[in-house]
Amino acid sequence: MKASELRGKDQAGLQKELNDLLKAQFGLRMQSATQQLSNTSQLKKVRRDIARVKTVMNTKEAK
Repeated sequence: MKASELRGKDQAGLQKELNDLLKAQFGLRMQSATQQLSNTSQLKKVRRDIARVKTVMNTKEAK
């Protein structure tokens, strides 16, 4: 996901995207804890996407 795609969304869309990413992160953490996660790089990608969404949300609030 790119920041330019996120900037086009409204606040409600960003909040939905953030909730979806947090649920995905939780699922990946549970898979990792039970040794079922085969691609561990997914955790890093989801974590960075969460940070990207939060950054766009904060910049929109500041304006």
